Amino acid sequence: MRLAKKDILDMESLSVGEIQYILDTAETLKEISTRPIKKVPTLRGKTVIHFFYEPSTRTKTSFEIAAKRLSADTVSISASTSSIVKGETLVDTAKNLEAMNPDAIIIRHRAAGAPHILARLSRASVINAGDGMHAHPTQALLDMMTVREKRGRLAGLRIAIIGDVAHSRVARSNIVGFIKMGAKVVLAGPATMMPIGVETLGARVTYHVQEAIKDADVVMVLRIQKERQQAFVFPSEREYAQCYGLTQEKLAGAKENVLIMHPGPINRGIEISPEVAEGPYSVILEQVANGVAIRMALLFLLLGGPR
Repeated sequence: MRLAKKDILDMESLSVGEIQYILDTAETLKEISTRPIKKVPTLRGKTVIHFFYEPSTRTKTSFEIAAKRLSADTVSISASTSSIVKGETLVDTAKNLEAMNPDAIIIRHRAAGAPHILARLSRASVINAGDGMHAHPTQALLDMMTVREKRGRLAGLRIAIIGDVAHSRVARSNIVGFIKMGAKVVLAGPATMMPIGVETLGARVTYHVQEAIKDADVVMVLRIQKERQQAFVFPSEREYAQCYGLTQEKLAGAKENVLIMHPGPINRGIEISPEVAEGPYSVILEQVANGVAIRMALLFLLLGGPR
């Protein structure tokens, strides 16, 4: 059975039922990655293009592994080795890719809305692997999968998201996704890293880490997005670490079995201490493992059967 949509572009366009369906499917497919031979013939004959305009390790690799474990044919393109360096526009690139008749295109782009443009121009299914500061739906889905695995539910949980919210597409997608599934979201960070009007998404804002962490079931730490800042929005990394870096001391007010999450890559000693990142409640590597399962589920649900 397929999803009743062609593309996965953001969390806003997914219903509660669709999110539940994706998470359930990912849990079923996760078992494939534990087999001696990690491959099934589900998408044999399908072609998946991975088009990454920005650097990526976890997302790009997990999408590629997901497609190959479902037996799809894959092609990877980066901006530095494509005709973009010769001046080709996104629209022309989309038209040329469309002429090759792929079944799915995975795109990461520095410009918000680029996957939506590609989706309108292509008959192939388009999956947003991160667009500017706008959205990263597959990261939110794998985060929700990880929390649900560990806690058995999402509804009623308190999720604290700490750090550079203003420049984070991960934060935006997680706020929408977790609230849609019945969780409560509290944001904490410097005022210069908190987007104006973020409360309209349903999250509560505080500028004190301990207040956000208090009674939290999950603490998600965000990476400082230096590459998206026009100028530094905090005095120094040392001061940021002292005020907003997640340490054992700051975790004292959280629940005893709090889950510690980070979308990666981690700036150790600044956003999160090594002791916390590698501590008993850290599920950071589980997030990475679940990323493969979520992306397998999306490819399966978009391409796996007759529409």
